Amino acid sequence: MADETPQDRAQDAAFLLGPESGLLAEVDMAGLGRALGQVFTGALAHPGELGEAWLRYAAALAQIPAASLSNWIGHPIPAPATLNPRDKRFADRSWADNPAFYSLRLSHQAFAEFMDRLVTVSGLQSTQEAKARLTAGLLVDALAPTNYLPTNPAALKRAFETGGASVVRGLRNFINDLQHNNGRPRQVDTSGFTLGENLACTPGQVVFRNELMELIQYTSQTGQVHATPMLCSPPWINKYYVMDLAPGRSFVEWAVQHQRTVFAISYRNPSPDMSGVTLDDYLINGPRQALDVIQDITGAPVIDIVGLCLGGALTAIADAWLAASGDDRIGTITLLNTLLDYSEPGVLGAFTDAETVQRLEQQMQREGGLSATAMAGTFDILRANDLIFSYVAANWLMGQDPPAFDILAWNSDNTRMPAAMHAFYLRNFYMENNLARGRLEIAGRRLNLSDVKHPAYVVAAENDHIVPWTSAYATTSLVSGPVRFVLSNGGHIAGIVNPPGPKGWYLTSKKHPKSAAKWREKATRHDGSWWQDWAVWSDGSSGPLTEPPPTGSDTYPALYEAPGKYVHE
Repeated sequence: MADETPQDRAQDAAFLLGPESGLLAEVDMAGLGRALGQVFTGALAHPGELGEAWLRYAAALAQIPAASLSNWIGHPIPAPATLNPRDKRFADRSWADNPAFYSLRLSHQAFAEFMDRLVTVSGLQSTQEAKARLTAGLLVDALAPTNYLPTNPAALKRAFETGGASVVRGLRNFINDLQHNNGRPRQVDTSGFTLGENLACTPGQVVFRNELMELIQYTSQTGQVHATPMLCSPPWINKYYVMDLAPGRSFVEWAVQHQRTVFAISYRNPSPDMSGVTLDDYLINGPRQALDVIQDITGAPVIDIVGLCLGGALTAIADAWLAASGDDRIGTITLLNTLLDYSEPGVLGAFTDAETVQRLEQQMQREGGLSATAMAGTFDILRANDLIFSYVAANWLMGQDPPAFDILAWNSDNTRMPAAMHAFYLRNFYMENNLARGRLEIAGRRLNLSDVKHPAYVVAAENDHIVPWTSAYATTSLVSGPVRFVLSNGGHIAGIVNPPGPKGWYLTSKKHPKSAAKWREKATRHDGSWWQDWAVWSDGSSGPLTEPPPTGSDTYPALYEAPGKYVHE
């Protein structure tokens, strides 16, 4: 913590974010507290194992004084708890050199290990165990000594160095967050960001608008473009401009500058009176309508689609849905951090069990949807140490201001979810996995992903805990067309906002065995960004170079400048 800058914390937080955060219910609704209570009752049913856990915890606590003294005099003995040397909370040298702080750290780690054993011995079924581990982890992180001024050496040093000014600033930050941020520490300073100026600022025009989305056509920046246009299909959980973030960090800008005619959907932030909007509506009034408009403007017989996250799932759905009627307008598809097989959904499985979904449905029926307020902050619980408590220490204890960072600014621009669509999505995808099983019915057609026969470029991120890369890999065996699977560095969003740079890397392989682990064993590592690899792959199937098409058409004239109006709602 001592050497970590606000920008470092912003990068770490961005590593963990994702638009699927909107899937989560509020903590009480998900039954996390009840799951933790079941840990204690379950552990009582196994007195032998419970007693052993208590004895190991007590023994660890008893050994801490001797371990701390030995470490202080320079003759360390094995610690009674396993410390993580890469835990940034304890980066200050005092946690190793000062016996009092070293003892605090060992005590906290011993408690963490005790809670982990307690969950193990309770014998809960898998979903409840996942909830219990999440809640136990939240409790352990909340009780970390780094979260309290008297037990945070870095904060104490800063208070001494600033003559107490850092404490005053921290108190100011705390009061401000209590009044204006629901009592949570702010992750980002959004005051320096303006849509259309330094976010979502690739030049373009809105050429179509309906009750659900606006369609943006971006202005060509090259003398010639490939004949096949491209449609960006974003998720409607959070706003579209994560695909057009900031200059130099915008995938849309990258594609435009690599001779592509790019269109993008900007979904409306649904109001409570849109509670009846369904996934059928998103398909028909989203990608399918966009294809009609793009064809009219460009005259192109086929259109490539790039889909992100839930927008990627809708891209695959659109491809299968159109193929079922013999409509072959889609050229290639690119699926970015997209889940099509929900049999192993990762940590979100703890929030999509039948009981939680039923409670969420009841709430949405009362309120007309899932509000932005209800969704805000729920994702932070999954990585509370990084997304909540690191800011408690930095903002409240050390008096630092949150950083100005584009990804975090985007993440704070929350959206709502229509009740009908959201309930259908949770039940049919997470609970029943109907898309992968070939049982999903959308807009009057039963879909089969084997009907997706167009070339597919599938990107996953190594540290994505929202769409585990091994689950994203399952796409290679679900679709029938040729697939290039790419594993990138980063997390759910940092893996997508991945411009070329010295830290980037990605893996590829010509073969795609059934096992994701076997694929990785044979994959080749490349330095750089998958954006570069995608540009080469895309060029091979995007048609010859030609003059850029006009902006809009007689039927669909330009309405107003990008980023449009819906993005401001």
